[in-house]
Amino acid sequence: MQFPILSFIVFTPIVAALIIFLIPEERKSEVRVAALAAASFALILSIWAYFAYDVGAGGYQFVEQVSWIPALGISYKVGLDGMNAPLVLLTGVVMFTGVLISWGIDDRPREFFTFLFILATGVFGVFVSLDLFMLFFFYEIAVFPMYLLIAIWGWKETREYAAMKLTLYLFVGSVIALVGALAMYFTAGLGTFDMLELEKAGFSREFQILWFPFVFIGFGVLGGIFPFHNWSPDGHVAAPTAVSMFHAGVLMKLGAFAALRVGLMLLPEGAKFHMGWIILLTLVNVVYGAFIASVQTDFKYVIGFSSVSHMGLVLMGFATLTREGFIGAGIQMFSHGVMTALFFAVVGMVYDRAHTREIPKLGGFRKVMPMVAIAFIIGGLVSMGMPGFSGFIAEFPIFMGVWKSYPLIAITAAISIVITASYIIRVVGRVFYGKMPQEFEGHVHDVTVLDKIALVILSFILIALGVFPGWMVPLVESGVEQILRLLGGA
Repeated sequence: MQFPILSFIVFTPIVAALIIFLIPEERKSEVRVAALAAASFALILSIWAYFAYDVGAGGYQFVEQVSWIPALGISYKVGLDGMNAPLVLLTGVVMFTGVLISWGIDDRPREFFTFLFILATGVFGVFVSLDLFMLFFFYEIAVFPMYLLIAIWGWKETREYAAMKLTLYLFVGSVIALVGALAMYFTAGLGTFDMLELEKAGFSREFQILWFPFVFIGFGVLGGIFPFHNWSPDGHVAAPTAVSMFHAGVLMKLGAFAALRVGLMLLPEGAKFHMGWIILLTLVNVVYGAFIASVQTDFKYVIGFSSVSHMGLVLMGFATLTREGFIGAGIQMFSHGVMTALFFAVVGMVYDRAHTREIPKLGGFRKVMPMVAIAFIIGGLVSMGMPGFSGFIAEFPIFMGVWKSYPLIAITAAISIVITASYIIRVVGRVFYGKMPQEFEGHVHDVTVLDKIALVILSFILIALGVFPGWMVPLVESGVEQILRLLGGA
């Protein structure tokens, strides 16, 4: 019997959450050490699973199945393939670096790490689920703690508004997607929620055309698809740093991945019918998100709208229905996740020391926080899609796929590259260079060793994927083969 590595990955955070919650509240150091130990263990397991995956064999590996509610055909079934393996690794990385960045949290760290780890279990669960019911089960577990993390530890000015807005948007989206999922379950008549069985159900073309928008747009709300994206920047801005890292780095990928897994892979004919207008929505995401980011004066809002733009590229890659588009989107989910985790970590470090995020009030921070400046510049180069960084490896195939199917959209979307470069250069110049304002002189100090470790890990991954794409591209390609088979070689 094989070691149940995926179950260990999924349930390590929630077991850790229970242990952390049992530690007396005043023992804050023990809480932090326990959180770091659990995050380290989850990261090690996710690295192991990622590199143990046999790319040559392809398909779903490390599959585990336990019947849960046989009468309804619900089972706990998990597996790893080329599309979700990078996302499991991404979650492990963001969870580990998020704990390092949150080391200084002094307001109820026990409860903070408890909720953060419950969120992590939901995220891991969605990525590896092969049962449609379990996917929704973990999806709701991932959304619920988000409200508490923002409402309790978020930015005082907007936290209650942002937490409620985020929760309502995501719940409405998931209910719409759930209606589509139940339609699939009852129409298939197989008496099972097993997604591998539902792939073979042979739904009629009319059924797929009717229900595909419910599923794809329902999950796409969490992926930040236009016009249902505006919960996202508010949520990013109000959240504490580690939660912003999770929110933009991982949670938005949850929506995109579920839209792919449940929408495209179970209703391929519906995807072919509807993608013509969905790609127009993603184009608005990409270009509009970049333009709005470029006029923001709040450091965190710049990154929030940048995420909307870059997530548009993921959904645009899906919408091409081409091999190149899917490969690019798969890598972009990972690359963007690490990049935004790095960006939000940097914003949090600057805000914690300057107590303002207003870009015109900042300046000269490179002198006291040189490593933070370098990390932001690396993230910026990734964001621009510079060769030698992971952003190029992700975006180039997406634009190839778009050009194949919709050349005019590819040309229009390329505007976002120029706009992205303009706002990244503006932010780097305003925040890290120039003269430091008088009020910060002598009061702003460098970041901690743990912060630096987190920045080095995230920056290293972005460069390593850009220079050595071979450790991820063939893996994603093996996952794409299965999607193309379901689409009938589309």
